[in-house]
Amino acid sequence: MDGAAPCPCDSGESFRRCCEPYISGLAHPQTALALMRSRYTAYVLLEEDHLLATWHPSTRPKQLQLNSAQRWLGLKVKSTLQGGEDDEAGEVTFAARYKIDGRGHRLEERSRFVRHKGRWLYLIGR
Repeated sequence: MDGAAPCPCDSGESFRRCCEPYISGLAHPQTALALMRSRYTAYVLLEEDHLLATWHPSTRPKQLQLNSAQRWLGLKVKSTLQGGEDDEAGEVTFAARYKIDGRGHRLEERSRFVRHKGRWLYLIGR
């Protein structure tokens, strides 16, 4: 993906300034919200390594079955609860739209994140 292009996470920033450093492993998100945005972008870009690396070991699957036919259309963050630079846990509620085989779908989730060994990790979503 072109680093100057808008980031898929709909932050309003360029990919280079937003999620690219996290997905490439050059930096680690400092907030639960930044991690959630980078994980959404990883789904858009089929970046399984980033998704698995940012998943808490207690809930991480052995592998993912990402669908290249799934087209992510947008992300809307609805709310955040804690998850800041000084917190140990946080939640992000969001809605993501996608299409598979021409049919539109909407995923709404409240994701829980925890700080583990100094890094934010995805724990579970509801």
